[in-house]
Amino acid sequence: MALDNQTIARPYARALFELADASDTLEQWSEMLELLRRIISDPQMQRLMDNPELGRARLRQLLLDITEGRIDPACVNLIDLLLENGRIGLLPDIAQSYEALKNKRLGSIDVTIISAYAVNKAQEKKLAEGLKKRLGREVRVSTEKDSSLIGGVKIRAGDLVIDGSIRNKLSRLATEFGI
Repeated sequence: MALDNQTIARPYARALFELADASDTLEQWSEMLELLRRIISDPQMQRLMDNPELGRARLRQLLLDITEGRIDPACVNLIDLLLENGRIGLLPDIAQSYEALKNKRLGSIDVTIISAYAVNKAQEKKLAEGLKKRLGREVRVSTEKDSSLIGGVKIRAGDLVIDGSIRNKLSRLATEFGI
């Protein structure tokens, strides 16, 4: 039975979290992992990583060149370990798991508000305040635009999904009418 990426990434994230927590560098690790996540998730980087002619040493050097001293030696060790085990593609999953552990420790949660239209700062603030009351934790809000929702919002906070989109309401109505 094959393991999914989150299952494989979780032990790496836990080890990084314990290292960062012990050295009081939680935020620095967040920044380094986010930087690496963005780099690894880039379509051009994906094409390079899929190229069998690009060896581990060249990929390592490319990552170090791109990060230009914005990562510390322990993070370089992480890159080396992931490259050695053929798991460099797990960096986005490791970053996500790490953030979840960090948020749990800090009593906060990352919330994504997905809307058919741009959400202004006042709306974002009002939604954040309501979610803070409902979840009992500090919330850090990010927004995304998805015109397929037609209207309304969809909110993701960890495992919780609140779908108040018009598309979802129409779908439920169609189900009720057997359409």
